[in-house]
Amino acid sequence: AVLVCGVIAMVLGFIWYGPLFGKKWMQIMHASPKDLEERKKMQQSAGPLYVIQFVLSVFQAYVLAHYIAGWGGGASPMENSLWIWAAFIMPMVAQGAMWNNDSAKVSWARFLIQAGYQLILFIVFALVLGSWR
Repeated sequence: AVLVCGVIAMVLGFIWYGPLFGKKWMQIMHASPKDLEERKKMQQSAGPLYVIQFVLSVFQAYVLAHYIAGWGGGASPMENSLWIWAAFIMPMVAQGAMWNNDSAKVSWARFLIQAGYQLILFIVFALVLGSWR
């Protein structure tokens, strides 16, 4: 289940930061979609980053799975996942969006894109981990 969550995180990230919000994300990151040479260089060096991202996603799912399994409070996997997102993930994403030199509009866009991805990811994690129990 944890490895499935890792694969899902990569697929969701590809869709989220690609077709759904890719243009806006590139704008936020100050990347020019017209600079094809720069994009090619970035894509060539991205392999190791994808491996690290996969490992981090698997680690997230692993810890979440243990947290859900060990929680004695009677909360469902979905409740646990949403509480963890609300208490830990969302505030960290908000802090990263707030403390930069971007305009309020760009900071909000950064926050909504990143927090939205993490929210959907943690909902999917809860569905996968909860059904695998």
